[in-house]
Order: sequence, then C-alpha cells, then structure tokens
Amino acid sequence: MSILVYNTLTRRKEEFVPQEDKKIKMYVCGITPYDACHLGHARCYVVFDVIRRYLEYRGYEVNYIQNFTDIDDKIIKRSKELGINPKDLAEEYINEFLFYSEKLNLKPPQAYPRVTQMMSQILKIIEGLVKKGYAYENDGNVFFSVREFPDYGKLSKRNLESMTEEFRRIEPDERKKDPLDFALWKKAKEGEPFWESPWGKGRPGWHIECSTMSMEYLGETLDIHGGGQDLIFPHHENEIAQSEAYTGKQFVRYWLHNGFVTINKEKMSKSLGNFFTLEEIFQKYNPTVVRYYLISQHYRSPLDFSDSQLEQAKSAWESLIDTYEFAHFVLSKKGIKPLITQSLNHSITKRFDQAMDDDFNTAEAIAQIFSLREEITRRIKAEDIGSLPGLISIYRHLLEDVLGLKMPEPLEARKLDESILSLVNQREDARKNDNFVLADNLRKKIENKGYLIEDTAFGPRLKKKP
Repeated sequence: MSILVYNTLTRRKEEFVPQEDKKIKMYVCGITPYDACHLGHARCYVVFDVIRRYLEYRGYEVNYIQNFTDIDDKIIKRSKELGINPKDLAEEYINEFLFYSEKLNLKPPQAYPRVTQMMSQILKIIEGLVKKGYAYENDGNVFFSVREFPDYGKLSKRNLESMTEEFRRIEPDERKKDPLDFALWKKAKEGEPFWESPWGKGRPGWHIECSTMSMEYLGETLDIHGGGQDLIFPHHENEIAQSEAYTGKQFVRYWLHNGFVTINKEKMSKSLGNFFTLEEIFQKYNPTVVRYYLISQHYRSPLDFSDSQLEQAKSAWESLIDTYEFAHFVLSKKGIKPLITQSLNHSITKRFDQAMDDDFNTAEAIAQIFSLREEITRRIKAEDIGSLPGLISIYRHLLEDVLGLKMPEPLEARKLDESILSLVNQREDARKNDNFVLADNLRKKIENKGYLIEDTAFGPRLKKKP
C-alpha cells in the first residue's frame, strides 16, 4: 500500500515517494525559545512525532531534524524586558521544551541544531546568494531580492503585486530595494548580540537560519518539511526562495503543515494573549491525555480548545486503558502470559494502516483502535481467551509505538503492597461468607489506600484510582 500525503506546495494529496528507497529526510521548524511552551507548540510537535513514528512503523528510516532558533528579535526583546542575557533566556526555555517533550513522549530527533552554532554555514550561504545576484548589501544589512527569484509565491500561492502595497505598509524599510525583500543579515544595534561578517557586526535573519540548518544536516533536497500553517508565509516561502536560489535544486519535495489550535475559533497565539501554557494544562490533565486530544482530529484541521474537549479525551483514553488492564487481569487469572510481538495480522490493523496511509488520518486510526477494543471486550465476555494475547499485543503496539500514547504498566505486572492484597483477599472471603457489611468496610479501606475494587466473572479486580 502506498502512503498519500497532502502537499501544501501542490494543494493535493500525492503518493509519498522519498528520494532514497526506505530513507527519509525530514525537517520540522523548532521553537524560538523566548517564552513558555503552549498547546499550539505541543500540537505541532506531537503531530510530526506521530507522522515520524508511522513512517518508521511502515519500515522507513527517518532522519528527523528539529532546530532551536536561539537568537532572534523576540529573544532579544524579552531578555531586555527581564534584564537577563539572551543566551540564558534561550537556554531556560530550551530546557523547558525538552522537559515537556519528554512528558508528551516525543521521540528525540537525530539532532537539535541551534542558530548560534551555525554562523559560518549561514555566512557561506549568504555570501553565495550575494555573488549569484540574489542578495544585496545596504549599510551592513543584507537583503534577499525577491523579484530575482521567479518562482516566489509558489508555496503560499500569493501574488507579488498584491503583496507589495501590504508590505510597504506593514514593513516599511528604506534600505530595501523592494518592499518584498527580506533580511538575510541584520546589522547589530547597540547592546545586541552580534557576530562578525563581511558586512560588519550583525546576526542572521530568521528565514536563512532554517535553510542553513536543514541543508547542513539533510542535504540540499529534503523529503519532508513540516511546521504550523502560520509558517507557510512568509517563513517557508522565503526558505524555498533562498535555498533554491543558492543550490539550483528543489528544496523540499513534500510540504506538510498542521492546523491551528484555536480558542473560540480564533488562533491560539502569544501575540493575541489567548494561549494556555503546557504547565497550566498539565496541572489539570495527564500529558498522555493531552497527546491523545491533540491527535484526536486530523492534523490539518483546526483544533478548538476547551476543557470539555479535554474531558472527553480523558474519558476516551481512560476507557482504552481500562480495557487493556482488564485484559491483562483476565490473562493473569488464566495463567496466560501476554504476547510481545508487533507482526500480528488482523483486519483492524489493516484498516488502521489504511487510515494512516490517507494523509495520516489519526482520527480514523483511533476509531479502528476502538473497534479493536470492542472486539477484546466481546472476547472477554464470551470467555474466548485464546486469541486475547495477540489482540492485546496489537492494541498496545498501535497505541504506544505508533501513536506514541504511553500505556501504563498493568497492576498484575507491578509489585503491590502486601497489605492491599491482604485486604482484597479478606473482602473476597467476607463476600463468600455473605458478610456484606464487612466486605463493604474492607472495600472502603482499599479505596482509602488509592485503589478501587471491581467484582468480575474472573474474580475481584483491583484498579488504581484515576
């Protein structure tokens, strides 16, 4: 089966064919570390983590790179407001991002390049663009000449003439030959961090940084470049222009962009002040619940944030876990060990693959996992236990390894306090002797220790309180 991806460049779904058989070069724009991580960040990186995981599940070797823009206008502005060094500010929020990445179970990329570690490579590309006539210097600044690149606008489908007046109004700069031109190198202002260059002290513009870092680690043509829809223009449009002008080659084969997280249908962003930090959200919801919520809809669709949506995600995830743990409980009672395999064929696995092959449709893929959950439940009720180990193995593999939804260790695999197990046994004896008052008192003692007790056809089942 082939994988179809929606390519922003062509505005249609296309069969995914990497440059090298079974090897993928994938780059995703990383954070600018100047403030707390919010749910919009989380959606982007969870989405591309799932895409990466699925490609690996399908047998591809994915070289995944994600950068840190650790010097930028926003970092400089914020560091001045706080009275701290820009480097220290960036480091603080990089560490925060890495902390939350682990909470969200994001697989680390092969590399996290930083702008400040790439200055010689950045300067080399800018010099190359100047020599080729695609860029020019003015008073220590270097600008890319947009009209020298005939294909400008091919990603965003914008018309140059209609953009000219807009840019003249919102980004007036007399140093530019054309309002559409963008900075490759910025002359340093008093008190700002700077690096030496052929044009004097300064620092790179935002767009040239990602082109440089992606090509340094992945070569001149990438298979996949990802990011949020807000990056299509101008950031990714400018990346294409400067990269292809420099190399003369196609920069990216497939452009993938995730939809916004919205609040009351309005994009969540720091500039609008309507964002929720991950710290705030994780105080109320388990990170795995948040991850589930973020992939519960198709990645290109907007995701409207609300507590009710997260509560629904929590309820759905808890139902998936309950079935997984109940199945393990049943197997333990039958003295059967679960399988540890990833190669079992099943009709639902095929439908899961079909959903993900269709532009990584996680919403439909999750629906197939719920179908598998229903089948597991039916087998347990019918006491048809023979196929249960294989079904549980598929269930766990799709949820944890492919979708990255970390499953808890079943209680049966944990070392429990003997006092709790003793209470469970005492309660069961009381029930068998029709001493229901004692049984109820023992149940309350079990609950006070953080557990629930559920009576099943297979005996009393102990569950951790949610």
